[in-house]
Amino acid sequence: MHPINILTSHAVPLDRPNVDTDQIIPKQFLKRIERTGYGDFLFYDWRRIQEGPNAGQPHPDFVLNKHHHKGAKILIAGKNFGCGSSREHAAWALTDFGFLAVIAPSFADIFFSNAGKNGMILVRLSDTDVQTLMERSEKNPAHKITINLEAQTITDDHGFSAHFDIDPFRKYCLLNGLDDIGLTLRHESELDAFENKHDAEFWLKPRPTAA
Repeated sequence: MHPINILTSHAVPLDRPNVDTDQIIPKQFLKRIERTGYGDFLFYDWRRIQEGPNAGQPHPDFVLNKHHHKGAKILIAGKNFGCGSSREHAAWALTDFGFLAVIAPSFADIFFSNAGKNGMILVRLSDTDVQTLMERSEKNPAHKITINLEAQTITDDHGFSAHFDIDPFRKYCLLNGLDDIGLTLRHESELDAFENKHDAEFWLKPRPTAA
């Protein structure tokens, strides 16, 4: 996981509430054994035409298929983003596609935890603030937003400014690029010492002789 602090990018406005994890990454794509490659299937049912002679082709009306949103690192969405099942694949799909942050009025709790553990900044703002950023990104696809994790602020190039809250531990992990494995490896020397002591005490002692 890479450290993240200041992120400046144009944004993809997904003006839909209650986007659930089966919409983020449909269940038929959960059979992969890797944690990569899920970006190709992000919002698959919305990104692809589902019926007719053009089934499977990119849907021209879906926002992620608009060329001017290509390369965006920020997604703006409606309330209760990430609801539904607890699949971590939803976070994998978003990050694999290239998103490093999601801005919304609210998030489902399990998705919020999964996304943070996979290096994403989730920003909760008021409905009014989210709508402001949503409308500006819809009107001007080049509209730039800056998220400053250290300062816990979000600004844009038109004078918008807001503060957001984040759990101090999650903030520390994101700033330092630490996932669960990284957190464990901070204690690598202590773990090695314990294993060496354990081996010396239990594996290197002579076996007791039978009576």
